Order: sequence, then C-alpha cells, then structure tokens
Amino acid sequence: MQQFIVLIILWISLSVAKNALCQTLSESDLSRFENNPHSLQWTYTGGLNACQFCSIDLNLDGIADLLIFDRHGNRKLTFISSEFTGTSGYSFAPEYSLKMPDLHDWVITADYNCDGKMDIFTYNAGGVRVFKNVSDTSLKFEIVTDLLESWYYNGYVGILVTSVDYPAIADIDGDGDLDLLTFFGLGSYVEYHKNLSMEKYGNCDSLDYKLSDHCWGRFSESESGNRIVLNAVCPTQDEPFLRENNPRHTGSTLLATDLNNDGLKDLILGDYDYPGLIALYNGGTVDSALMVSQDTAFPAGAKPVKLFSFPSVSLIDIDRDGLQDIVVSPFDPGLYTSDNYNCVWFYRNTGTANQPVFEFSSDRLFRDQTLDFGTAAHPVLFDFDNDGLQDLFVGNDGYYDSSWYHNGLLKSQYTGRISWFKNTGTQSKPVFSNVTDDFANISKLGLRGIYPTFADVNNDGITDLVIGCSDGTLIFFAQKPSSGNIPQFDPPVMNWQNIDVGDYSAPQFFDIDRDQISELIVGERNGNLNYYKNQGSGSSVKFDFVTDSLGKINVTNYNLSYFGFSVPCFHQDNDGSTFLLVGSDEGRTHLFRNIDNNLTGKFEAIDSLYRWLAANPADTLFGWQTSPAIGHLTDNTEFDMITGNFSGGLNYISKRSPAAIIPGWKELPAQINPSFTLYPNPANRNTSIVYSGNSTVTLSGYVCNIFGQLILEFPITGKSEISTSDFPEGVYIIRCAGKTTRMVVVHQ
Repeated sequence: MQQFIVLIILWISLSVAKNALCQTLSESDLSRFENNPHSLQWTYTGGLNACQFCSIDLNLDGIADLLIFDRHGNRKLTFISSEFTGTSGYSFAPEYSLKMPDLHDWVITADYNCDGKMDIFTYNAGGVRVFKNVSDTSLKFEIVTDLLESWYYNGYVGILVTSVDYPAIADIDGDGDLDLLTFFGLGSYVEYHKNLSMEKYGNCDSLDYKLSDHCWGRFSESESGNRIVLNAVCPTQDEPFLRENNPRHTGSTLLATDLNNDGLKDLILGDYDYPGLIALYNGGTVDSALMVSQDTAFPAGAKPVKLFSFPSVSLIDIDRDGLQDIVVSPFDPGLYTSDNYNCVWFYRNTGTANQPVFEFSSDRLFRDQTLDFGTAAHPVLFDFDNDGLQDLFVGNDGYYDSSWYHNGLLKSQYTGRISWFKNTGTQSKPVFSNVTDDFANISKLGLRGIYPTFADVNNDGITDLVIGCSDGTLIFFAQKPSSGNIPQFDPPVMNWQNIDVGDYSAPQFFDIDRDQISELIVGERNGNLNYYKNQGSGSSVKFDFVTDSLGKINVTNYNLSYFGFSVPCFHQDNDGSTFLLVGSDEGRTHLFRNIDNNLTGKFEAIDSLYRWLAANPADTLFGWQTSPAIGHLTDNTEFDMITGNFSGGLNYISKRSPAAIIPGWKELPAQINPSFTLYPNPANRNTSIVYSGNSTVTLSGYVCNIFGQLILEFPITGKSEISTSDFPEGVYIIRCAGKTTRMVVVHQ
C-alpha cells in the first residue's frame, strides 16, 4: 500500500469548537509551525511576487498606511494601519487602490514638496513620472510631469531611468529638497541629479534638477556582473560615455540612506541576475561623495540577503516602532526567474534611528498570511468527494525551486503542483480545509502550467483527473477505487488523446451541446478556445477536434501582449442557460452568453460581470493571467467567483462573506528537547510513541484527524502504544507536549 506514503502538509479545521485540544496548536506552537491557521489576515489579496513597499497615508488619519506594488501585473495592494507595534494590524483595503493613479514597473513614495503628504514617483517610457498628492477630504493625485527633466550640460533632457533600474530619491546634499540618483543607461556609473528648488526658490516644492555629477561616489559597476570598483577612473564630461568599448549597464536597484550616522548618504545596491545586496559606504563629503568601502553580504549578520533574483530594498517602518526597517523583494521584470515563494525578506531595525542594525526576521513577510501558490494560480471548483459541497483545487505555473548560471545567464527552475482544499463547511458557509499541496503527486512530473479538470472519463463511476500544462498537451490520471481519504491514481497517460494546442493548455470538461456527455474545451496561450467532441462510448474514450475558434473568441489584447492565455470556465445559470467566463493575459475576466444552440456562431460578450457578482465592485483587473472559477458557494441562487492571477494568489468576488480558508502548516525543524518519535509509521494495527523528555511526568497525547477532530486521548510516560486497528486508512495528527507529527494508517 505504498500509495498512501505521500508528503502532505497538514491542515486543521476550526469548525468544531469542542475539539479545541487539536486546534490550539496555532496558539502554542508558533515556534514550530510557519502559519497560524486561526488568523490568516489577508487571505484573498492575490499573491505577491516582485514587490516594492511604500509608506503613504491612505485614509488621511495622520497614520502612515501601506502600499505594496507588485510589478508582476502592476498591482496596487493597499493596507490601512492603526496605532500598533509589529507587522500585524494592517487591514487590506482594496478600495483605496482605485484612488491611486496608474503605476508601472516601479514606485517610490516621497514628499517632494514638504506638505506632509506622500507624492508618487513611478516609471514611464524610459523616465520618471511624478504625481502630486493633493488629498483634501479624500485621497487624490494629480499629474505633475510625465517625464522628469534635468539640465544636462547645455539643455533640459528627460532623466533616463529604465524599467530595470530602481532610482534613489533622497535628500543627498542635506538642503531639504529631494535629489535623485540613477545609473546612466549605458554606463556603469551613477548620475547625481541635484534638485535646485531650495537654491532657486528658497523652498522644496519644485522639481528643478541639474546633472551635478555623472560619477557620483567615484565607483563603477562591472559590465557583466555585480563587481564594484572603488576609486574608479571616471570619464570626464568631454569623454563621451558612448564609446564602443565602454561598459554597458544592465540594471540595478538603489537605496540611499545614512547607514553609519556620519551625515553622508551611503548606498545599498542590488544587481540584475544576482541574489545579494552590496552596501557602499560614503567617506567623502556632502558635496563630493566617495565610496570608500563595501559590504558584499549586506546586511551583516547571520543571514544576509540571498534572493534570486535582482533584489530591491524598501526603507520603511513596517512594524511601526518608530525605526526604519528594510524589506527586500525581487525587482526582476522577467516572469520566470525570481523566487516566488520566499520572496519578501524583512529585516527589523534593532538599532536606533541614527545607527540602524538590521536583523533578519522573515523571508515571507505578508506572504505567510495570504493564499499564494507561487506563479499563476488556477482555481477550479469541483465536488470531488460527492458530499454536495464544492471543493477547491488550485493548480499553478510553478513554485520556485532553484537557480543556476548557464553560460553567464541566470536560469531558474519551477515545478507545478495542485493544492486540494476540501469543503468542510455548509451550503451557505463554505470552509476550505487544505488536505494536500501536491494532489496526485503532480510535482514528480516536473511540469509547469498545471491546470486541472475533473470528470468520469472512462465511465467506471469514479472521478478522474486531466491536467493541462505548459507544453500544450494533456495528461490523464485514472483514479483507482479506494476506501481511504487520499485518492489514488494510475500512472499518468502522457500526451493524452494526442491533443496539443501549442502552449499552456487549460482544459475543462463540460456538456456544452446538452447530449448528457461532457465535451472538452481547451484554452491556450494564443487566446482562443479549442473544442473537442466526445465520440467515445463506454470505457472507450475518443475526443475529436471540432474547432479552434469556439464562439469566435480570442481574448488577446494585442495592444498589450502577443498572447491571450485563455482559461475557460463554462457554467449553467439558474435558468439552465449556459454562460462562459474566460480569463486572459491582460487580467480581464470576460463574460459570454448566447451559447446554447450557437456552437458554430459567435458568443455574446457581456460587460456586466462584476455588477452581477459583487455588491460593491472594486478593481476588476486583479493581475495578469486571470483564471476564473465560479459556483454557488454561499447561496443557492447567487454566484461566487474565485480568480487566480500571475502573482499566484486568489481574489474572491461575491455579495456575501467569502469562504473561510483553513490554511496549512509547513513544519519547521524540530526543537531539540523535548521530542517524541513514532514507529512504525505508516501504522497497520498499532504504533509506538517514545517520548524523550521527562519520563517522570505523565503527559497526555492526542490523535486528531486531518480536520482537527479529536479521535483519541492517551497517557504518555516514556513509551506508549496505541491501537490503530479501528482507524480508517488515512492521515492523522499526533500531538504531545507541544510537539506535533503526522501518522499514516495503512491496513494490510
């Protein structure tokens, strides 16, 4: 019965209050478990991939709130804070994102006109766009300039800041206005653009820049790496940067701040394709910067930043203790290079305001309190266990595994999985309790772009699984008859039915022609829908190609992308008519009707999706590559919709409260003392528990099922034996003295 030995992340249900003995794990074992299932604070925020963290007062109460900008989708996540200390206490408030201007690639908030309100600097067409904060009774912005200019030698020119450069905006010379540092676009030297607002006007409310130093700090960055040369020979004004043999710059992130309380701005630098940060220390003067030393493993301490790829640093008091901390996240514009799991590193300032000491606190800040499935989440609602409640399955493009260099270029590996959340709630109050993060052991195939769909394909009365993947083919998993709570599948049938739609197949089984047999519709990267008619009978399965332009649909927006990444979700309305949702690359979820008896015609596009589903529609663009799932989760007549996006998270659209999520616990290394061992595991008729703590103390042990229900309480004094003869086959949780492990029961 080897099929029962699987790696499962354990999940505990909150729905049965009388079984609190197993549920209190979240209160007492935070040192052992990464997530607290009692308090996922930001469940449906849509995931985080490559983020910048910005301070801004959103609700105008005088308290700094938080804007998280994810460049993978240009997503604006807005959080309201209150008077608190620590990283909890932020409330997700997506309504404020609608009040923000359009932002692209990178964002910096800074008060350039000294009115106490944070203005916005962001990327635009190879330069810097600036929005002034003109809030009065509500949050408002107005455009100041689409292209921030500076006096270059003999005339005003737009300051060149590429989409792969993150400039430093700070008061470099200490005169009260905001200056700007950025790498020259084709060189390895930092330009210093001095703001002349104070010099010319005696105040700080202007953006009047002049290139004052084209080699600020007297250092250079190597052409093809992140090596820093101090005391570099800088080109002169008369020696053009554009010589054929001049080093070419490929992208960097900058943060200017005083790290050692000497009154001079030091520099923290991240580089394209590299995982670490370099701190450069300024030993010059206010008027003439000179970098005299460097720390290539910043921050110094037990855990310097090692984040693939291209880390950027945000300086922000994230825990509201009055000290500026640093938060680090990837800046890489590439979609398949960076870590998408441990991708928000938080270093708490344990020093002082003038002498900061940055100590590592977490590499999953905010992410550990959200649903996040790496890159490109694909939710599917399906009643897999036939209990009348729709379960939630989430495929993905992949979790980050590792990075390496090949011929000098950074490569990264991602592996796709399917997470299964069993609905343990009711018809009106769904509760999705996670059972496994690797349904059907999909990860062993080493694939990407996993999209699941379910049907009894071979007509044996048991639900089977078919998945799409990044190569455009389909893979079939026939489910075996099983009495356990973990479904087992036959070996996968690769290249199933010889269907190949090109790239990123997204299949769905649905009886689109009302013949009581499910047909197969497959979305793809090109944005169209492929239709395959089921011509088989009995256990003989045969899907024949009909058309690659079902409904004359193509969701590609060619103004934004060459691809559409169509993801179909057919469903029946309350009147029995068929409607269709289609996710897309641009982030829009399309609604189509006029489908029944019109399979050779053009489906009707409807623009009222969110007015139909939501009481108070907010932002309808949740990120790139949306992937919709819809069903009656909280009401027999009204629909709820869950969408995934490229950042790996989920958004929930409904007129009612969203479904509760019982998240999982990723086990951390066990503490040295006390501890206990369990053998044999898997267990057949019995198992033994050996406790290595104080054997003179009588302890209680607890056995719970995967939904937190107490099965057995037993005493522990050194060594104990428990009978598992009457336990149904499956996975159980054993808890003793604050320690927890899992037990698998397999009857032979």
